[in-house]
Amino acid sequence: MSDIEIAQRAKMRPIIGLAKEHFGIDAEHLDPIGHYKAKISLEYINSLTDQPDGKLILVTAISPTPAGEGKTTTTVGLGDAMNRLNKKTIMCLREPSLGPCFGVKGGAAGGGYSQVVPMEDINLHFTGDFHAIGVAHNLLSALIDNHINHGNALDIDPRRIQWKRVVDMNDRALRNIVVGMGGPANGYLREDGYDIVVASEVMAILCLATGREDLKNRLGRIVIGYKSDRITPVYARDLNAQGAMAALLKDAIKPNLVQTLENNIAIIHGGPFANIAHGCNTVTATKTALKLADYVVTEAGFGADLGAEKFIDIKCRMSGLKPSAVVLVATVRALKFHGGLTKDELNTENLAALEQGFSNLERHYQNITQHYGLPCVVCINHFTFDTEAEIALLQQKCAYLGASCVVSKHWAEGGAGAEALANVVTDIVDHREPEFTYVYDEDLSLWDKIETIATKLYGAKKITASAKVKSQLVEWDADYGKFPICIAKTQMSFSTNPNAKGAPSGHTVEIREVKLANGAGFIVAIAGDIMTMPGLPKVPAAERIDIDNDGKITGLF
Repeated sequence: MSDIEIAQRAKMRPIIGLAKEHFGIDAEHLDPIGHYKAKISLEYINSLTDQPDGKLILVTAISPTPAGEGKTTTTVGLGDAMNRLNKKTIMCLREPSLGPCFGVKGGAAGGGYSQVVPMEDINLHFTGDFHAIGVAHNLLSALIDNHINHGNALDIDPRRIQWKRVVDMNDRALRNIVVGMGGPANGYLREDGYDIVVASEVMAILCLATGREDLKNRLGRIVIGYKSDRITPVYARDLNAQGAMAALLKDAIKPNLVQTLENNIAIIHGGPFANIAHGCNTVTATKTALKLADYVVTEAGFGADLGAEKFIDIKCRMSGLKPSAVVLVATVRALKFHGGLTKDELNTENLAALEQGFSNLERHYQNITQHYGLPCVVCINHFTFDTEAEIALLQQKCAYLGASCVVSKHWAEGGAGAEALANVVTDIVDHREPEFTYVYDEDLSLWDKIETIATKLYGAKKITASAKVKSQLVEWDADYGKFPICIAKTQMSFSTNPNAKGAPSGHTVEIREVKLANGAGFIVAIAGDIMTMPGLPKVPAAERIDIDNDGKITGLF
């Protein structure tokens, strides 16, 4: 059966009862949205402050390929397995964006028998959080143009406005647009553009905010552009925008409770992409889960060079979170792709390609253990086409690295198929105090931080940038020098070339543009040709998605 067919046959239980049964959460602390989704009140979350924290486990992956790796699937399978072993566990995931649901990916709620449900709801609108984020973002956009239209008392330079509009859809035609056409009655004529919602600074702010007051303060700190002197920043608070924006996010700030196919609790909240944003679910969700459970399994987007790095250097640095272990997900198929095979060749045994592609796993593993300073378990997410010889070779090469390597069959068997993985992971976190290192020191210059990430993690020889970008970073060093870096880069490679598979070394990373995310509290460095507004593929997933007269959705994978 397809993922959606499995999900539609799930025997879900009312979320209010599950929350009470598993974690003692009374119904009065939950805002149900239907029978199987609910939001947790911030007041209840604040009441958990004195509870001890559980152990935090991060699931990451090798560089993604069209073959699939299964990071979310592994997060769910591992969490279900730990609960089967009587380890009180919650899974913390990101919310899917509609862009990839209708683009290439087609959904992001796990797969096989390791999924979160209701799968269709989670992938399509869910609890409306992304819509609220998009509206809050676009309210600020409207206020900017309205202010200029009514006299521009703040002296905003229309040519120096940094704040684009957003929509939660892959639509390349909106990357560069002109607004205000049709004469003075329609505003001030200027160039503008759209990003996807998951790249919005409002998304990052929601994911990093610690409460309503912090949310409002961060929204007020957003730099929307500069005055005509080209130096003085204009903030969202100068437009008195932060209150209305926060009001639009009044429900979106509350974490969402759902369940797995095995009726275990998962919290899904926030959803920035890791290739163009910081790739982690909300701090509020993770900290809430740590207060409720003994173990929390969370995931960070794409490969460990992006999601895990930002999890450590942005999310953990800002929030004080301390992971106890990392699970690095790989598949035989993906490693063969990194070894030079095409997608059509992946179902045939090829030990030479597997050995060549192993370099990608090796670098990610070494980055995690050496540069993050964390213990790492390699999870081989099993596919039916994997051969015994391929599995044996992969285990042999992991053993040579000194890595614990576990074959896990959670896609086919649910939590039961991941019990071996759960045993290895819990043995590590139960016997090790969480210690880790950041990839760079916060006192480095912004340029040096970017260079450290590129040379340490990506294997690059150096970074380059235009004189304008270098000058901007030097200027920002004075006021924002302690900010962490959020690199926007292709997820498909350690380099900025998506076709450079395996573990390329000695390349140059070009920093094309830098952006100040003052409300979120980091600097975005755009590397290579990465776009903050993706486009649809030639045959988008939307073409296979449908709904019948009974309201049953099909084609959502």
